[in-house]
Amino acid sequence: MRIVDVAPVVLFAVGAFFFFAGTAGLLRFPDVYTRLHALTKADNLGLGFVTAGLALEAGELSVVLKLGITWGLVLLSSAVTCHLIARAAWHGGIRPWSKT
Repeated sequence: MRIVDVAPVVLFAVGAFFFFAGTAGLLRFPDVYTRLHALTKADNLGLGFVTAGLALEAGELSVVLKLGITWGLVLLSSAVTCHLIARAAWHGGIRPWSKT
């Protein structure tokens, strides 16, 4: 078994771990702000690992560039969406959880 065959599987597994961590944060954290943080950070990182695994499997530069552009657009759109949801929650009167 070559490293070229193992690396994408490892990247997919690490990406799946971060997706799972983001989902666990969504279910476990107490307020909308911490849930948004868990989802945007973990899911973007998970998607980065999955995209890197797909890029290793792709074999063509055009596919790798499309994957990179897709990941960049998802990073940008998730940051903007997270900000808009947090802003709407703040203006809607939802305050951060303060029981520490």
